Amino acid sequence: MALMTTAEQFRSAAQSRTPLAQRELSIAGVPWPAYKVVALLVGALVLAVVGVVSASAATAVLSATAVTTVAWWVLGAGHRRH
Repeated sequence: MALMTTAEQFRSAAQSRTPLAQRELSIAGVPWPAYKVVALLVGALVLAVVGVVSASAATAVLSATAVTTVAWWVLGAGHRRH
């Protein structure tokens, strides 16, 4: 069994034809649904951009939280429960 780094798993998941809500990535040995990882990355990006543009921590945190929550719900809508 070949071990893959997290970056290789991201690339593999991105190239997969499986719907995003059904893909999984192993982070520190724990399987995470890909939609959750994407939502968190989008939130981190929003946090950084809004923080730089507005120079306000409160605005950046609230914006990132809202965007992450909406992305989590929308992307996870097709997730199958085990």
